Amino acid sequence: MKDSEFAMIQLSFYNQTPTMKKLLLILTLGLFSFQQVQAQTATTKKQELKHVVLFTFKASSSKASVDSVIKAFNHLYGTVPQVKNMEWGLNMSPEHLDQGFTHCFSLTFSNEKDLANYQLHPAHKAFQTILKPHMDKVFVVDYFVGAR
Repeated sequence: MKDSEFAMIQLSFYNQTPTMKKLLLILTLGLFSFQQVQAQTATTKKQELKHVVLFTFKASSSKASVDSVIKAFNHLYGTVPQVKNMEWGLNMSPEHLDQGFTHCFSLTFSNEKDLANYQLHPAHKAFQTILKPHMDKVFVVDYFVGAR
């Protein structure tokens, strides 16, 4: 509630009968409580947890091998129930600040517990076995999506 609105309610409060004062007080408290609940709901809104993984593959890995790694990684979405969403793409940045990372995967989780369970899931362990012979470097960033 803005200060000017509160001052107007306060001024009109003193010019009312005792019954009207009670009614205005109840309405004011109700409005204030409603605004507090709305503010609290906005701040406790669930955040998404992003797990971003960038890979550089070994020069000795064939395109078919890299494609099989991509297919195996994409298979985790729908297999591991904690993965809420998944995207991937090839680096195409004109800035050339990628340090050789070519493939980017972004997975969405509801919370840190889901991310931890994903990392222990048998399908994720199987993926790591497929990846390991072809991975040159990996870079991982986890973050909660911030407000705009």
